[in-house]
Amino acid sequence: MKQFDVVTLFPTMFDAVTAWGVTGRARELRLYDLVGWNPREFAVNAYRSIDDRPYGGGPGMVMTPDPLAKSLRAARQRQVSCGVRDTRVVYLSPQGRTLDHSIVEELAALEGMIFLCGRYEGVDQRFIDAHVDEQVSLGDFVLSGGEIAAMALLDAVARLQPGVLGDAASHQQDSFNAALDGLLDCPHYTRPESWQGVGVPEVLLSGHHGRVARWRREQSLLLTQRLRPDLIARARAAGRLSRQDEDCLAGASSEAA
Repeated sequence: MKQFDVVTLFPTMFDAVTAWGVTGRARELRLYDLVGWNPREFAVNAYRSIDDRPYGGGPGMVMTPDPLAKSLRAARQRQVSCGVRDTRVVYLSPQGRTLDHSIVEELAALEGMIFLCGRYEGVDQRFIDAHVDEQVSLGDFVLSGGEIAAMALLDAVARLQPGVLGDAASHQQDSFNAALDGLLDCPHYTRPESWQGVGVPEVLLSGHHGRVARWRREQSLLLTQRLRPDLIARARAAGRLSRQDEDCLAGASSEAA
């Protein structure tokens, strides 16, 4: 069972991930576990404060290192007691690597992870230098804290664990997956066959698996070309596009012209 720990001032925020949906059921089935550690519980001053003014002046407050270090120690000890030998401390930070599917797959292979969720102006750099293995960002914007980013990463990693999804092949058809050569997923349709006067593409009703597979590939290519041309360029540079794929893209470009 994969072990997650999170160092956060707001542990109950993670109920949004662990108590509902696919990841909620997975936790009930003990496919993973998550334990929260509040640094305030490790503060030693009378006010249980975990932040202070930044040296050098400036706005805001900075999280102090001692309560974080004690929280992290407790999290590490719990993971060791669960038999985890391979864990990583991940700090959710705007300075981190931008999260993508390759990072999710990398982290999903670990036995355990410890999420560090900063608040205020951030975390004392000495703690980061001493204890953080990886910094991860959701993108080029700033959140009020690391919790939302940690929940997104937790959900992405948890759903790749064996047994979490009802169909083991489901995640292989997700956008960005290697099975799709890093492209976006194709459009999907379900019942009713006609909705508000719009029907399902005829090929999906044909029962011809080869035609359906090719249609889905073409739709994936065209959608990616329209919305994320950078992914097409990446797939092309990696040699993942076939001659048939290139013909499909060329035909679409000719029609657009």
